[in-house]
Amino acid sequence: MFSVRQKREISEAIQKILRETNHPELPEGEIEFTLVVNGADPTWSYAHIRNNGAIDKPNVNHWNEKQDPRHKTTL
Repeated sequence: MFSVRQKREISEAIQKILRETNHPELPEGEIEFTLVVNGADPTWSYAHIRNNGAIDKPNVNHWNEKQDPRHKTTL
């Protein structure tokens, strides 16, 4: 559903929000989380977003990349 860039931005925003809570049970470093976003059609429209530190080599879905309005190249 989202491009790799968009997933990274969402992940960074969530990490920031969680860090700003100053909750004593949060780890010092990377906060591990998984976010599931359900789209309009649950059979194919969804996104799993994990914390950036958990993803070394993201899978690139060319359709999702093309949907990103800031995507520069044609795939």
